[in-house]
Amino acid sequence: MIMDYLQVKSAYQLKVVPQTDELTFLTKLTGIAQLWRWDEASQSARQVSFLPDRVVDFGHSPCGTKTVVGMDNKGDERQQFFLLTDKGAAVKPLTDAPQCFHYFGGWSPCSKKIAWSSNRRHPRCFDLYVQDVDSGVYEEVYRFDGRCDPIAWLPNGNGLIFTVQETNIDNALYLLDLKSREAKKLPICSKQARFQSLQLTKDGEHGYIVTDRDDNTMALCRFSLADAELVKLVHIEKWDIEEAKLSPDEDLLAFTVNQGGRSVLGVYSLAEERWELAENVPGGVIAGLAFRADEQLAFALKSPTLPGDIWTYSLREKTSARVTSIGVARTIQDKLVEPKLCTFRSFDGLEVPYFLYSKEKTGKSPVVVYVHGGPESQIRAEYHPVFQYLANQGFTVVAPNVRGSMGYGREYVQLDDRRKRMDSVADLAWLVKDLSQKDTVDPQAIGIMGRSYGGFMVLAALTHYPDLWAAGVDIVGISHFRTFLENTGEWRRKLREVEYGYLGEDDDFFEEIAPLNHSAKIKAPLLVFHGRNDTRVPVSEAEQLVADMQARGQQVSLHVFEDEGHFTEKLANHITLNQSITQFFLQHLQPSHSEKE
Repeated sequence: MIMDYLQVKSAYQLKVVPQTDELTFLTKLTGIAQLWRWDEASQSARQVSFLPDRVVDFGHSPCGTKTVVGMDNKGDERQQFFLLTDKGAAVKPLTDAPQCFHYFGGWSPCSKKIAWSSNRRHPRCFDLYVQDVDSGVYEEVYRFDGRCDPIAWLPNGNGLIFTVQETNIDNALYLLDLKSREAKKLPICSKQARFQSLQLTKDGEHGYIVTDRDDNTMALCRFSLADAELVKLVHIEKWDIEEAKLSPDEDLLAFTVNQGGRSVLGVYSLAEERWELAENVPGGVIAGLAFRADEQLAFALKSPTLPGDIWTYSLREKTSARVTSIGVARTIQDKLVEPKLCTFRSFDGLEVPYFLYSKEKTGKSPVVVYVHGGPESQIRAEYHPVFQYLANQGFTVVAPNVRGSMGYGREYVQLDDRRKRMDSVADLAWLVKDLSQKDTVDPQAIGIMGRSYGGFMVLAALTHYPDLWAAGVDIVGISHFRTFLENTGEWRRKLREVEYGYLGEDDDFFEEIAPLNHSAKIKAPLLVFHGRNDTRVPVSEAEQLVADMQARGQQVSLHVFEDEGHFTEKLANHITLNQSITQFFLQHLQPSHSEKE
């Protein structure tokens, strides 16, 4: 049953509590994301937060006795902060501006203050604040016209490093002197690039960074706050390094490499100036790297057959161990499919990768193509309940990383910018052409689904290549870039225009490609979902498209979740969404009964 797939839980967003080495993480065991901890004595997970809505982010104080959690309201992403003490027994509100966004920027070294950014002054302006957690008093320490976020305190507590998003993918790092209130761009940010996973040394003068400043892909580098030189430590030319973590004794750097959507764990020895990839780690996607001790790493790991748990890795023994069993799916474990990584050639010869989920069977099967959002994102080798269920119902599920996707270098991610937008949609058409040549595929029964920007891709594919598709599902998608840019948040508009095109300058192109303007061409039945509280893609994007199609009598239906935003977080809504999707594809693509598992 589909419910067996949808009710699988996971543990994610791992963080180690300082001074204790205690493992904490988020999970939806109760139906909504809350903070949990791993209790070594009982070998079980214990709930820490009991807030009325989902926990989005959290951070532990350096002393290990205090925790700040961020909770939003019905999926609107407007976090408010709460202080937890006594292992969650005491809860104290820290912010009270529900109409504003807040982004957590970490604890001061003395464990008395926190930093955060918020657009309290103006919807498009994110200013920096420092707050005393005991008194609750906060003060504005820096004003900025745009999006900025604090990411690290200097070890002496006298400064903050914050990041400014300059384009849809590029950012720059600044150092704010908390005494003079003056901010200066770090010298290493001498040109547009991505700067991620900052790790400062205890002397407060050096650090480590993951960046593509001098390369097409992301490299792990050492730097000084005082000059622009980057010393490259690890660079794997074909793939991005994603995350880095400095050990407490500052002898080692753990890092992950994104190899075509799967993670590989690596360790760099600063003393020996060499690195090696870890052995005996399950394949999948690793996130939340943390040193539990100098010789033990902890991380969250997800894969198509491992829905998500906390793992540790012994650097001495070179072995991994599963800590939690939250992601164990006993009723369906033996049915889960490990996808194949495949490629096809698009219209211009570009090699495009995709994951293919399919059970061994005879005859031709219907296909569902899933398009990820972003667009600067990447479909990864993770657990996807709908993919798994459909594969066990006789479908082939294909998840491509079309041009514009992350994970394959700067050149690849920029191949769909602005007026090259429809080249990525053409990739989908050439994917269908490639799939249709396979003996196992029914070319008359190919459906498409996608979320957010992936929703736009669904609508663009249905309108510009209407004869290829037998059914479509659009989740929080964009139906017209002009109306989307006009109605999304001001600060977000500035960054999105770099990717999609500029209001006034590219209006003619927006009109030319808008699915809303071509909706009469849609031949396939369409199912549309949206969250009423979506602050990224306004619900009006769905409503205007569906109203237009319904006026013509086209086959379309809309479901609006009144208590969700851009993401479907609540378990009941998650089940409703995915049950509807699977029933829709079973109805319109109709795999033969004999092919179902």
